[in-house]
Amino acid sequence: MKPYISTCAAILVLACLGLGCSSLPAGSKDQDGFVSLFDGKTFRGWKAPDMSYWTVEDGAITATISEQHPLKDNQYLVWQGGELGDFELKLMYRLTGSEGVNGGFQYRSKLLPNYDIAGYQVDNNLTTDWVVRLYDEHGRETLAWRGESAYFDASGNRTVKPIEGVHGKPATFKLEEWHEYHLIAKGAHVELFVNGLKVAEFTDDDPKQQDFKGILGLQLHSGKPQKAQFKAIRLKKLD
Repeated sequence: MKPYISTCAAILVLACLGLGCSSLPAGSKDQDGFVSLFDGKTFRGWKAPDMSYWTVEDGAITATISEQHPLKDNQYLVWQGGELGDFELKLMYRLTGSEGVNGGFQYRSKLLPNYDIAGYQVDNNLTTDWVVRLYDEHGRETLAWRGESAYFDASGNRTVKPIEGVHGKPATFKLEEWHEYHLIAKGAHVELFVNGLKVAEFTDDDPKQQDFKGILGLQLHSGKPQKAQFKAIRLKKLD
């Protein structure tokens, strides 16, 4: 009976991944080589300077600002597995709140002495036309808006080409609803997909600004009451 049990277990794991299930044990690997970074139950492998803003709800890492518990400075829950170089990251995300609420996650970034983070970011904003963009926190700011393929040359000059089918069109997803981000970072090139559709990318050949390695952190952005949730966080290193 052992081979039958093993087969059933494998089928269950694959089905869970296909549905964006967030309860896989941290460290488990799927058939595409992605390793789970979140077990759906605990903060094992993750740490923030103030954990009072972070909970696990409905199998998701949940960050909350409320009238009773406001936030003046951005908070980050940092993955403790070390720095990332070339990688693919997949995660399910949603953000709820009022107009102008902002949130996202950092990658290839640097932790600052005051626990703030600087570097590359997937940035989101409710009730905006752009909805999501690739950003440089404490740096150049916008790297590529949704619908843009951007290039930074060795002098830091930025040129842009539109991504056909995305540029100038309404977003095909809502931040308030669960959606999947797929981020691919290879050398100087970074691509962002949402639910399988490429929405933004950039190539960073500016030696003064480019980042090839850094930490991964989930952001709770200061401001109005809001809730940011992350689940099914999976990583494949490409180094």
